[in-house]
Parts: sequence; C-alpha cells; structure tokens
Amino acid sequence: MTEKPLRIRTALVSEHRALEDLQRRASLANPGDREAIQSEPGAIELPPAQIVDGRVFVAEFHGAMAGFAVVLPNDDGSAELDGLFVEPEAWRRGIGKALVAHCVELSRRQGASALHVTGNPHAGSFYLRCGFEANGTVAVRFGRAERFRKVF
Repeated sequence: MTEKPLRIRTALVSEHRALEDLQRRASLANPGDREAIQSEPGAIELPPAQIVDGRVFVAEFHGAMAGFAVVLPNDDGSAELDGLFVEPEAWRRGIGKALVAHCVELSRRQGASALHVTGNPHAGSFYLRCGFEANGTVAVRFGRAERFRKVF
C-alpha cells in the first residue's frame, strides 16, 4: 500500500516553533502582508495552548510539513478558521483547499452551525472557491479585512 502524498493530522506541541516559522514564511511571501509583518514581527504568533487543545492541524505533503490551519469554537455555536498558512513553495497544490475541507468537516462533526474566517483581500477568491460566502468586513490589526462564512 502506498502512502498518500497529502496527510492532515493534529499538530504536536514539539512543532510549535516550526509552525510559527512556517506562518512567518507564508506571511512574508505575500506582498500584501510583507510590510506589516516586517514592521511588527511580533504579529506572528501561534499560542501553544491552541496546539495543546488539539485546535491546530498540520498538512504533510510527501512527509514534509507543508501547511497548517487553526479552528476555534465561537460562543454562538459556530467555529472560526483562525489561521491558514501554506509553505510558499507549496502554494497552488491543493494544500490550503484540503486544510479548509478538513476544518469544515471537523467543525460540522463537532456540531458547529457554520465556519467563519477573516481573510486578507488577496484571499477572498480562494475562500469563495472553497464554498464560503462574503459576510462583510471587520477591523483587524493592520486595517480592514473581509469576513467569510460557510453555513452548514
């Protein structure tokens, strides 16, 4: 039996530093985020408690860490896709889409009514292709961002 090229699993606490490094590389590779991240390097943060709580999911592509997503519960019974990052050299290989699909299915199984995400303007078309609908804008650390939701 051959190993699948893409596997999604729960993150390990020992991967915390590697996950933050991946987040930094992905953020800096995006021209829309680069200047803000360079001016505030502390903006790259993955709370270890999210890993401990089993809220962080790693995508491995051919055995190497290629991306991760964070799903958090909201007080209203929905869930939040709180982070989605893919190694820049692995962009456009279906890794982000697979992570989103995993988070949608997980949220649905856990009884969430919807999955919400706040996305940068450059990510809007990606979330629409993943079946989300636009749901307004919100103020974020570096300006304004679009909100999207997928209702179950």
